[in-house]
Amino acid sequence: MKFLLIGVLPSSITNFRGDLIRAITREGHEVVVMSSGANQLDLKKIESLGVKHINYTVRRNSLSPISDIRTCLELKKVIADECPDIVLAYTIKPIIWGGIASAAVGNINFYGLVTGLGYAFQKSNLKRRLLSSIVKLLYKNALRNSAGVIFQNPDDRYVFIKNSILKRNKSFLVNGSGVDLEQFAPKPLPKETKFLLIARLLGEKGIREYAKAAEIIKAKYPSVEFHLVGPTDPSPDGIPQEEVLKWQTGAIEYHGSTRDVRPFIEATSIFVLPSYHEGLPRTILEAMATGRPILTTDVPGCRETVINGENGWLVEKANVEQLVERMIWFIENQHKWQEMANASRAIVEDKFDVHKVNANLLKIMELDK
Repeated sequence: MKFLLIGVLPSSITNFRGDLIRAITREGHEVVVMSSGANQLDLKKIESLGVKHINYTVRRNSLSPISDIRTCLELKKVIADECPDIVLAYTIKPIIWGGIASAAVGNINFYGLVTGLGYAFQKSNLKRRLLSSIVKLLYKNALRNSAGVIFQNPDDRYVFIKNSILKRNKSFLVNGSGVDLEQFAPKPLPKETKFLLIARLLGEKGIREYAKAAEIIKAKYPSVEFHLVGPTDPSPDGIPQEEVLKWQTGAIEYHGSTRDVRPFIEATSIFVLPSYHEGLPRTILEAMATGRPILTTDVPGCRETVINGENGWLVEKANVEQLVERMIWFIENQHKWQEMANASRAIVEDKFDVHKVNANLLKIMELDK
């Protein structure tokens, strides 16, 4: 069979879907992948997977109907030319426009992989409520003829079913994107207290709360370190780099973006992600696999990674006071770190092994022999 994977960022094809692509090619299927704006290094990495790459134009954070129609038409042409048996699209625009394009071409099993509900589903003001209504209508239209939609946490699946975007019998659940347990092997914990947050520079990743908590903690525990890794993002929710650099003069050490997070995770004691919403955060899984206690929020996607008090703690989103309380707990209970680190590794081995996750995905899409 011929399998077409549609994403946006070329780096996510190799970083988040590389193991899935290898699993599909091992089953003897032909694989074509699509992403936007790949450079020569990206192309080399993608093509090393033994697949064909096709570039297409998509403006990830744009609300322009003209650019979105152009994306849809471009996808329709590629799908018609390539004639795939199965199309899997992930993130909002590939799912919406890939689903509509696949239905227009016809005779294709289209699957959407929802890796989080994102900015459009957060109804904090009139603009977002209007955007949310539009996105729900687009999703419903795009997924009407889909073979199935795959979710990474039960809360997101519930939102789609509750809003009549999707029927329950077309919904499937997997444990995130999984993590390579060999690539992210357990490493000794540092003796010093070092907190780390890895995320795109978005407000709804809880980065501002992390910075405020760091400032409070440093006043009482000046030797404690707070590290931040991640690229800027053009989203309306993006945090300007100038703001981040101001934090660097105080409590936060910002390292910019990286292609390899392992050295940063290995150098840290506690991994922190105070996000407002997630699909199922890969960074937490990578930290768990490395053997790190987790401090994250009690929100969809994040709560699936922590057994409260066993491998870390869950706090209320946007609650700096709770974040500070739990950071102080970690500082004052260093003797609990190793126990929590071991629990993190055990949980990820049991539920989030990438090979188990991909076997489930192949079964859902009937790509396993």
